[in-house]
Amino acid sequence: MIRTIMPETNYIKIGSRIIGNDQPTFIVAEIGINHNGDLDIARQLIDIAVSAGCDAVKFQKRSPDVCVPPQQKCLQRETPWGVMSYIDYRHRVEFGRVEYGEIDRYCKKKKIPWLASCWDIESIDFMDAYSLPAYKVASACLTDEALLYYLKKKNKPVVLSTGMSSMSQIRRAVGFFEEEKLLILHTTSSYQFNPGEINLRVIDAFRREFRCPIGYSGHEIGFAVTLAAVALGAVIIERHITLDRSMWGSDHSISLDPPQLRQMVRDIRIIEKAMGDGVKQIYESERRASAKLRNCKAV
Repeated sequence: MIRTIMPETNYIKIGSRIIGNDQPTFIVAEIGINHNGDLDIARQLIDIAVSAGCDAVKFQKRSPDVCVPPQQKCLQRETPWGVMSYIDYRHRVEFGRVEYGEIDRYCKKKKIPWLASCWDIESIDFMDAYSLPAYKVASACLTDEALLYYLKKKNKPVVLSTGMSSMSQIRRAVGFFEEEKLLILHTTSSYQFNPGEINLRVIDAFRREFRCPIGYSGHEIGFAVTLAAVALGAVIIERHITLDRSMWGSDHSISLDPPQLRQMVRDIRIIEKAMGDGVKQIYESERRASAKLRNCKAV
């Protein structure tokens, strides 16, 4: 599969997979916090990603006391575990050393790499124990220069999401990293599906400006837009996944359920083959049609 619509860019390796123009799309199943603090749900989501043919799974790691703004900590929230403060809720769903130790073991058993979005420096240090093949910068952290500088020192590939960011902010963030260690994801950080705000042509704008692999992280309902992103040249795709879109939690409604995930992965692989090499030719199947149709005389 050759993506001739894309100019030459750097290649990056995550786990055993090379990501770049002429490589299969690298598909990341974003589990995030859709495990709802339940390790069994996390394992089920890993199984779903493996079964669908995804290339990696991703989680989110925060230090709630650092990441939750002071004005939000005491706000009350209704949860499946009763009404509690927002800071207590964040602690309730945050995995610790025991849970991530099991996730690391389970992903190795299932032979799928896992990544994490680290929202603070303490979380980066936490994840060092697992020798992750790459780190993810969430859109919310793109302007956190101390975090970016700290990640740069890890000397590992970095996946940078660009939602709610201006081009000047994105350029500044990109400047922290060597482009041969960077992947950039176009995304719109809105949980209200508005096709007019997705702006897929940004993928091409990024491709023209940055000499690194460009991808797409989607929050839309369904996956038609994601398939279009692949056709436009996105070499890495990230989508949230869930056991059931009706589950409680902020990300479930914009996630893909198991049948949707399987269909999306299948359709991406079809698109890769359909893109071809850009060289116009006559296929053998067309020769048979030509012999039949072009020899017909108009009536």
